[in-house]
Parts: sequence; structure tokens; C-alpha cells
Amino acid sequence: MHIPDLSTVAKWPDVPASYGWLSLDRRGNWRLQGEAVTHAGLAAFMNRNYGSDSAGRWFVQNGPQRVFAALDYTPFVLRLEVDGRVTAHTDADAGGVESVHLDDEGCVLLKTTQGVGLLDDRDLANFIANCCRDDGTPANDVDFFDVMSGAFLALFWRGNRVQPIGRDEVPTHFGFDPNPAP
Repeated sequence: MHIPDLSTVAKWPDVPASYGWLSLDRRGNWRLQGEAVTHAGLAAFMNRNYGSDSAGRWFVQNGPQRVFAALDYTPFVLRLEVDGRVTAHTDADAGGVESVHLDDEGCVLLKTTQGVGLLDDRDLANFIANCCRDDGTPANDVDFFDVMSGAFLALFWRGNRVQPIGRDEVPTHFGFDPNPAP
């Protein structure tokens, strides 16, 4: 979990938090009132100042104000890099993969040392190509369907067992609030 350094804003007066303005989509793009943030500098600022509080609410620290983000799915959207690393939508290294989950809609979630993230759909082919059964044979479509339904639990990616999880269980299981409200 990354929490922006607030020591430099301690001298500011109390400023109310902002809700309902900011969101993070399933591809890791920031949106302000539904409109994509296309300014590279603003997106970089948001990525640098993205963090969470003890209640699992994710926000961008904007000076003295916390702008809470509605999450289309998870706090991070993750990419598989050519060199094997996993990176977050913030361009930060996501750290080591601690667990791998496949939800009942076919989405891949990676729990990393930095937090949980949805695997970017553009990396699904790479993910699938690197999955195998416990005997080392390549995984097939039926194997993925079985994991999604909870029937087949001997599927692995990079040595991690691919575990089933229900889409509606994800926020509670990983301890985050996808839609913070005042």
C-alpha cells in the first residue's frame, strides 16, 4: 500500500474530501466525471499521489484534499512486461506476485506485494500461454472454465496456483472499497 507523504500539507487548513469526481477504469485510465484524463502531466501527478487509507479507500492526494476514486474493479491495473516484471497502471513496479485468481467472469487478478490488481486484458494471451496444469502440460480452455466454476484447482501461472474467486467477493477478500462515499 502506498500512502502519499502528507507532512508537507499539514500546515493547510482542513479541506473536505472530494467524492464522485474521480474514477479508475479497467484499463488503468483516470477519469474525471467520466471523461478520460488525457493530459500526461495530470495523469503522472495522479499516479504519483495515489494511495489508500486504513479503510481501503483509494484516493489521489491533491494538496490538502483527498480526491477519492471509484474503482471499476480493483485499485491497480497490472501489465506483464517483456522482462517478466509486473507493473501497475501508475508505472510503478508491482512487486512479487503472491497469489493469482480467476473470477467467475474470466478476469485475472494478481495479488502483488503492492496490492491487488486486475490484469490488463491486453495481456491475457500472454497469461494464458504461460499457464499449465500441475503435470506441466499446457492449460486448455476447459481448464480455465473449470477454475472459473470452482471445479479444477490444479492450474498454475509462474508457480502460483490459479484460484477461483467470485467477482462480488473481490473487494471484501482483498480489503478495499470500490466506491468510497462520504
